[in-house]
Amino acid sequence: MSIYDFQATSIQGEVVSLSKYRGKVLLIVNTASQCSYSRQFADLQKLYERRQGQGLEILGFPCNQFNGKEPGSSSEIAEACVSHHGITFPLFEKTEVRGPSAHPLFEFLTQRAPFQGFDTRTKEGKWMDEFLRENHPQIHAGNGVKWNFSKFLIGRGGQVAGRFESTLEPMDIYPMIEDLLH
Repeated sequence: MSIYDFQATSIQGEVVSLSKYRGKVLLIVNTASQCSYSRQFADLQKLYERRQGQGLEILGFPCNQFNGKEPGSSSEIAEACVSHHGITFPLFEKTEVRGPSAHPLFEFLTQRAPFQGFDTRTKEGKWMDEFLRENHPQIHAGNGVKWNFSKFLIGRGGQVAGRFESTLEPMDIYPMIEDLLH
């Protein structure tokens, strides 16, 4: 099984086979337009604009599982992402990324790229680690997606090349994306 065996529904309601992205470098992100991490949309869009022509695709999967930060309908989410954040990369319908109703794509991703912890040497990583341990221990436990803006990097051959937690900014992944593009 590979990433190309999955399909997802676009935010416009069309079923999309991920095989459509065969040969591309993918950054798969669970998003939430009302989350404090939504500031990452700006850098995700910059990455997309900079490297889409070289084979980078960013796939956004809105999710409302973490503090209810994506409560709207598909049309409301699309409007917020375009008008407030200037997003032009593909978005998919609201998706559960953990738990019993998790989309099989995210089950696959978290199996291939287990949780390695937050970088507690950083203020943001230490805060997120403590926040989840204290307030959401069931989320902190195991390999499931931990929060909005978790990022999974996929190489051109469909292999999972890395997992990056919410606290890591998109531009921090840029060197790894560049390596995969070349």
